Amino acid sequence: MIMKSWVLWLPFAWTVCGANFSPPVVNVSLDQEPKLRWWPLKKLYTEDFLQKAAAQVIDSTVPAWVHHAVKPVVRALEKFIPQPYADEIRGMAAFYGSDISDILLLNFAYEVSAFCTSIVAQGTNGNIFHGRNLDYPHSVLKNLTIDVQFIKNGEVAYRGTTFAGYVGLVTGQSKNKFTVTGNQRDKGHWWDNVISAFLLKNSPVSWLVRETLEEASDFLNAAIQLAKVPIIADVYYIVGGAYPGEGVVITRDRNGPADIWPLDTLHGNWYRIQTNSDHWLSPPIPDHRLEVAMKALNATGESNLNVSSLYQVLSVRPVCNNITVYTTVMNAAAPEEYRTVVRETCG
Repeated sequence: MIMKSWVLWLPFAWTVCGANFSPPVVNVSLDQEPKLRWWPLKKLYTEDFLQKAAAQVIDSTVPAWVHHAVKPVVRALEKFIPQPYADEIRGMAAFYGSDISDILLLNFAYEVSAFCTSIVAQGTNGNIFHGRNLDYPHSVLKNLTIDVQFIKNGEVAYRGTTFAGYVGLVTGQSKNKFTVTGNQRDKGHWWDNVISAFLLKNSPVSWLVRETLEEASDFLNAAIQLAKVPIIADVYYIVGGAYPGEGVVITRDRNGPADIWPLDTLHGNWYRIQTNSDHWLSPPIPDHRLEVAMKALNATGESNLNVSSLYQVLSVRPVCNNITVYTTVMNAAAPEEYRTVVRETCG
């Protein structure tokens, strides 16, 4: 029996300037067969629009040789891609009317050139707040951004923000447990890593986020899983918890952690900001996101920290900039405060 999945449009409680807007909320049932889970997207996007959007992202991101290299992977999908992702990708290709290799490439293209600012911070009351800007040089993604609630046994198991056609998550929340974001860590030779990783069967960085949201019982278990499981590319995982002190930036190599950088409120380190550079190095010129975010957070102060003030920090230029696709703010201890705004304007 096919369980119903549906699309919800939720009213946005804040006053959002200009043309900023809330993305649609899509309910995806984990109790359905994987091939059918993403069917609700049919209510939002035409096949023609999705095919053209996917082609724009792939053609401008993926080297031509990768198109040929990925064909053997598609022919033996289950050998290289674990379940449920293999069937979810196959199902998307079926109802998008797309070549399955294009959907597979789209999933990896989304991970190759995303630039981000993530912040995890603790207020004076001990609440942990977590926010992120996702920057990506494709404006079409603003119309593909969706909030997804993953439903299991009639309840929201976890939720996240993603793009139509993408089965992974780089922004997510497990209510009353933890929040997580992933930022690109540019170490070069990304596509070489991807192809070799198929043979090693390492996880894409966004699939590990989704698996952790589904499996981890609390902040500590989430941090351990995100730090240790082999992945296909270097990344920064930023994790916030539901209790005081639960905040950390995990700098990842493919095979394990390169650095663990937790909150340290006893010594005045009530926030951690991660962009796309190792925190022990100076950001490349002319990237001023870290400097500006620090000034904005210091001006806000611990006592005034909440999801609204964190959103304002993430709205200051150049933390928010011309390629910022969306801003998400969240609080694991108050899961109803999860909010995503698709950015047409900053400030």
